[in-house]
Amino acid sequence: MPDDSPELDALPDASVAADAADEPASSGFNFAFADRIDYLRPDVWDQLTDNSSIFLTREYLRLTEQHGPPDLGHRYAIVYRGSRPVAAVACQSLTIDGAKLVNLEKSAPLDERLPFKRTVESMREKALSAVRRRILCCGNLLSWGPHGWAVAPGENPADVWRGIADALYRIRRADKLSGRIDYILVKDVVDAATGGQDALRNAGYRPLETDPEMERQIRPAWRSYDDYLADMNNKYRKSVRNVQKSVEKAGYLVDPLADLPARSDVLHRLYEQVASRAGARITHQPPDYLPAMADRLGPDRFRCTVIRRDDEIVGFVTTVRDADACIGYYLGLDYRVNADVPIYLRLLQAVIENAIQMQVRRVSFGRTALEPKARLGAQPVPMHVWIRHTAPVLNPLVRQLLKVVPHDEAPERSPFKDGG
Repeated sequence: MPDDSPELDALPDASVAADAADEPASSGFNFAFADRIDYLRPDVWDQLTDNSSIFLTREYLRLTEQHGPPDLGHRYAIVYRGSRPVAAVACQSLTIDGAKLVNLEKSAPLDERLPFKRTVESMREKALSAVRRRILCCGNLLSWGPHGWAVAPGENPADVWRGIADALYRIRRADKLSGRIDYILVKDVVDAATGGQDALRNAGYRPLETDPEMERQIRPAWRSYDDYLADMNNKYRKSVRNVQKSVEKAGYLVDPLADLPARSDVLHRLYEQVASRAGARITHQPPDYLPAMADRLGPDRFRCTVIRRDDEIVGFVTTVRDADACIGYYLGLDYRVNADVPIYLRLLQAVIENAIQMQVRRVSFGRTALEPKARLGAQPVPMHVWIRHTAPVLNPLVRQLLKVVPHDEAPERSPFKDGG
C-alpha cells in the first residue's frame, strides 16, 4: 500500500528525453483516431462493441461527451489488421493537480500548537495545487470495470493488445496540443479475461492490484427478494431484516424515483456528501450527468431508488443494467440521518432487489465498503490497473494516483445456508 503522506515535493518531471528512450517499435496494425465518437464509422464501432459493456456503446460515450465533467477529454481509436477492424479503444484524458489527489479535509490535521498553523495550511494547499500532471486513461473514470476496449470475436487478444498498446502510444504522442500526457493508465484489467498482459508489459506498462470488484451471482431460483433472503442463514438474514426494520421504524420508505430530473438538485447534494469524503477525487459527475443517463438509457436499463420520508429524500442509489449484469452505480446519502438510521446499508440491499427484478445473472457493487457488501454475499473479483509513465520508476505521483483504487483484502463471509 502507498504511504499516506504526500511526497509531492519529490515529483520528477516527465522529460522529452524519456519519450525517445522508450519509444516502441510499430506493431504493424493500422488505426483510425477521433476526438468524438461520432467521427468514427458507427457500423464498425457497433460491430466491435456489440457484445461488450454498455459503457462502450456510442450512446453512452456520446452522453459523457455532452454531460460528463467539462475537464474530461475524449479520445477513440479503431485498430485494423490490414482492412479488418480488430479492436475498439475508448480513452479519457484529464489534467490533475495535487489538490485533487489529496483531500486535505481527510488527511491528518496539523497540530493546533504548530506556530503559524494557518500559514502552513495555506502553503500546503498552494503547493498541492501547483503540482499538475496529465493522464490518459484507457477506460472510464466515471465507472469501474474493463470499459476501455473491445476485441473482435475470433481474434487472439494477446496479439491484438499489441495494436491497442500502439494506439495508446500514438494518442499520447499526438495529444501535445491539449497538453503533454505524462501517464497512461489501462484501467480495471481482469486478468483472466484480458490476455494482453504480455503485450502491456512489453510496451512498458506496470501492473498494480486495486481493490477487488465486489460481485454477487444471482441464482436462477431467486425470483424475488424474499427468495434471496430465504437462502441466507439465520444470522445474516436477521441482520438484513434488522436494517429494513430500522429504516421503516424511522418512518422512511424505499421507492423507485420515476422523475429523476425533477429531483436532480437534491440527489446531487447527497452525492456530493459521499464524494467529498473520498481520500482522492480526480473527477466527479456534474449535476446533469445522472439525469442524462436516466433519459438516454430508459427505465429498462437505468433505475434510481430513493429512501424518503414524505417529500424528503435522504438517500439514493442508481442501478444500471449492463448486458447480463446489474451495476450498483452512483449513490448519495445524508450522513446526519445515516448516523442514526442505516440508510447506506438499506441502499445496498436495494441494489440486490433491483438486480433480481431485472433478471440479470450477477450484480456488481464496485470497490468501496467491502465488509457490508461481503455480508450481502458479494465476492471479490481481482483487478489491476496497468501504468505506463515516462519516468524510469514509479514516482510519488503514481502512488498518490493509485489511492483512487487502493488495495484492501476483501473479508471472507458465508451468508448463505449452502456456503455459496
